[in-house]
Amino acid sequence: MSNPILSVSGLHKSYGAVEVLKGIDFEVSPGEKIALLGPSGSGKSTCLRCVNFLETPTRGEILLDGERVGVGSGGRAMNNRDLAPQRAQMGMVFQGFNLWPHLSVRDNIAIAVRKVQKSSAAEARDLAEAMLAKVHMAEKADAMPGQLSGGQQQRVAIARALAQRPKLMLFDEPTSALDPELVGEVLNVMHELADEGRTMLIVTHEIAFARDVADRVLFLYDGVIEEEGPARQVIETPRKDRTKAFLSRMNG
Repeated sequence: MSNPILSVSGLHKSYGAVEVLKGIDFEVSPGEKIALLGPSGSGKSTCLRCVNFLETPTRGEILLDGERVGVGSGGRAMNNRDLAPQRAQMGMVFQGFNLWPHLSVRDNIAIAVRKVQKSSAAEARDLAEAMLAKVHMAEKADAMPGQLSGGQQQRVAIARALAQRPKLMLFDEPTSALDPELVGEVLNVMHELADEGRTMLIVTHEIAFARDVADRVLFLYDGVIEEEGPARQVIETPRKDRTKAFLSRMNG
């Protein structure tokens, strides 16, 4: 078996006296798709944000391709500038779209490429257009974000993350801010990325999507992994009562 792309061990996160993550351990293999499921407040998004140090773990270790994330030589904590190359290897797609409203769709992607990869303007432009084509947004390259629907903006955000050429894609409830009729277009793009063999860690409430796309499901409850296993097995025949109750509520 190949070495894991991502290894998370003993991950804890507290905010003052409130312990949100209480010891999370998991690995992600190259090409694997893992869905994080669980009720609101279970720690899913916090876990994802700790992986790329948007939130600093209280303790624990995170390895990306064998390299410790957020910790430099001599155990020194990295600042945001030091962290930038590691974060670029983990393309993050947020609940909100976080697009620059004053830049065109193309420039929203190209400016990120130029800053992180130090590419020329022409190279960044070409890559931006290639990534927009991948998410079926090539015809909107000159549009401004305010001219796009929420689903279109989220597809641009996915293209921006892809342009970093990441080893791992992180999705933090990417459809939660969308109107129901726009959810499908984003999920379709994510499905295509999964079919390409992209390595993906996905926080989602879209249960059918998780069942069909994920290789494994981690069900979080109260800051711990309550149940994990193959996606269809966990979703269709869960073993734990809390998993059963959650899925029953989600399925109406």
